Amino acid sequence: MALSMSALYAGAMTSHSVEPRRRGSVRTRGTSLQVRVFSGADPVTGRDVYLTSTVRGTDKAAQREAQKELTRLLRQVDAQRAPNSTVCLGHALDEWLRTAELEDTTRHSYRGYIERTIKPALGHIALPKVDARALESLYTELRRCRARCSGKPFIEHTVVGDHDCVAAKCRPHVCKPLAASTVRQLHWIINGTMSAAVRWGWITSNPAHGARKPRPKPPEPQPPTPSEAARLSEEAFRMDDDWGTLVWLVMTTGMRRGELCGLRFSRIHFDEEIIDLRRSWVAGREKDTKTHQARRIALDSETVTLLRQHKQRVRERVESVGGTFSEDLFVFSGLSNFDHRKPYSPNAVTQRYRDMAARLGIKTHLHALRHYSATELLTAGVDLRTVAGRLGHGGGGATTLKVYAAWVAAADRDAAEILASRMPKRG
Repeated sequence: MALSMSALYAGAMTSHSVEPRRRGSVRTRGTSLQVRVFSGADPVTGRDVYLTSTVRGTDKAAQREAQKELTRLLRQVDAQRAPNSTVCLGHALDEWLRTAELEDTTRHSYRGYIERTIKPALGHIALPKVDARALESLYTELRRCRARCSGKPFIEHTVVGDHDCVAAKCRPHVCKPLAASTVRQLHWIINGTMSAAVRWGWITSNPAHGARKPRPKPPEPQPPTPSEAARLSEEAFRMDDDWGTLVWLVMTTGMRRGELCGLRFSRIHFDEEIIDLRRSWVAGREKDTKTHQARRIALDSETVTLLRQHKQRVRERVESVGGTFSEDLFVFSGLSNFDHRKPYSPNAVTQRYRDMAARLGIKTHLHALRHYSATELLTAGVDLRTVAGRLGHGGGGATTLKVYAAWVAAADRDAAEILASRMPKRG
């Protein structure tokens, strides 16, 4: 009886024992041999990942070659699992964000991306184990669902702990993909972190260099037509002269919203008919322009006249409230800020322009006036470098060409016709 119980116990132990996972195998697939090695679990999805290789043929020579390939893949996996640094990606992200030369607004934005998205997915993984495959897997998951859900239905609770879902307005989860531009932003954050880790000697190479990121959406500027621009300008001046001057200035110079709001009278050289752009107003503070480059924009005589009249109005307005006019005052200010010591809020400018366009039945936005300025110049035959300089584009016109390729082509057609008209006529 004891023997039978012992045998039964041994059988039970055998039936419950777990056989270790085979690290690699060689199997026949048609007329070839497939080498397959377990590489670990995907850090994003948790699925098993395998490295594979194919050797043509099934004879003894092919089998020997397959064994060599199996050994090579096993060594590759062992090298990946033997990190030369125990620093995790989360710590590297914090160090990079602390030491990188970034604007305060950019740093704040990057910190949000890191805490909400990158750290929950990859922050706990050692740097040497974050490879291009892991990054591409993360990008794919985020383009499917920003919450990286499992695909199974669940309720998104708005309150932690016991609660009434109806009262708390909890709703079933709906997958919302992250925009391609946002995923590309995440990629540049990781790329910057990995490059710093290489400099610091934590890893030997940057895996983000080889990771494939979402393609950027081709720019599709939609400027208002000349007739729409005329209606917008007329309506702006009808509302008040200050607002009309602001809209006119954007149309004729193509200034960015932050540059417009941060403009001071000291930067307008009336005699030279030039605006000297050096600063911008973003997120409640003054900073460099977007490309960190100063530029000088020539003004036409009518625009200079409008700005002179606007300056006189501001002088009278400031003195009427007991203030003293100064060249350091902001050119454009809010409706309630009579002393012009504070600039017009960029968001308020955008909203006011949107409301005005909606009343006119024109589907457009403030930034489209920048497109209008660029496309009108290109259509008139102004050269690309001059347009790029007025807009503040870098790269010697490469950005301008990419954004306004259709209008550059139209200007090129006009150039071809002009050249043809000047060619000697054939009999």
